[in-house]
Amino acid sequence: MFSSRRYGGLNTMSRQIPKLRIGPVEIGFPVVQAALAGYSDWPMRVIATRLGAPYTVAEVMLDRFVLNVSRGRKARQYIRTTDNEHPCGAQLMGSVPEEFAAAAVKMVEAGFDVIDLNFACPVKKVLGKCRGGFLLSTPETALEIVARVREAVPAAVPVTVKMRRGMDDTPESRKNFYTIFDGAFRLGTAAITVHGRTVRQHYEGRSSWEFLCEVKRHAGPRTVLGSGDVFTAQDCLEMIAQTGVDGVVVARGAIGNPWIFRQAMASAAGEPVTIPNLSEQREVIAEHYRLAEETYGPERCCRLMRKFGIKYSRLHPHAEEVGAAFVAVAQREQWHNVLKEWYMDG
Repeated sequence: MFSSRRYGGLNTMSRQIPKLRIGPVEIGFPVVQAALAGYSDWPMRVIATRLGAPYTVAEVMLDRFVLNVSRGRKARQYIRTTDNEHPCGAQLMGSVPEEFAAAAVKMVEAGFDVIDLNFACPVKKVLGKCRGGFLLSTPETALEIVARVREAVPAAVPVTVKMRRGMDDTPESRKNFYTIFDGAFRLGTAAITVHGRTVRQHYEGRSSWEFLCEVKRHAGPRTVLGSGDVFTAQDCLEMIAQTGVDGVVVARGAIGNPWIFRQAMASAAGEPVTIPNLSEQREVIAEHYRLAEETYGPERCCRLMRKFGIKYSRLHPHAEEVGAAFVAVAQREQWHNVLKEWYMDG
């Protein structure tokens, strides 16, 4: 369906990579899409799935939001799954164990295959409300959340956890990390994703793959996924090779480059790795817009899609000009005019 050109920067040597499984859910190729706040909505997940992502996770949702918005148009926009994107996970964030559990049940009823618990978000306003990464400093509360969610959802639905390596690099944070990590597995967690930065690092500095290696050695046969500094297909395969993690969760590297999953599969199979030509980029960007318009309506869609246009533009030979053109878009016709002007091969 798509044409493309060779991407010469990757090592295409064949690699034997075990298939990923999360509890009873078969994933397959172990490079998956992360929950991305403000990005991994239904349209993005569908595009990623079509381009090779074997598993995607919806953008993180506040447990109270899920409980208060369970029907109507707003629910259809945010709490939505369709047959063409399974398996898919729902990521929840909050601070009250009971609300976490009730929201998890709602997400299972909405059709999500996996419930993921966010103990990782480093955003200041999230930490200030004792959510996300803050829970790494309160193992008792974090483990109560895991226990209540695991008890609330059906046994066939895996519960997973997203963590950072700690609030900071103090001995206390390290101790808390392993208390939560081991405790969550004892309570029935099927897999844990570990981001190699601390909460205090936010997204600055290097993600410690050395820590991922340490965690996987500690975990043994338990399923650990790695996250952090994964922006290319080569990064995905190198993380697995260097750390031994069971899978890789691609976050920012998948925004504007949903082809990364197909590229990783090709590289692992020893096949030529390609990047999309302008015609394929145009086709995918146009389809992404169509799905977003279906989800949000014509007025809201255009504003929401600008941030995706900026990210897609990074693959274009004239990235700065194309990004500026997407920023200026105010209606559907202008979006398609950008594609006609900038995404024609030849």
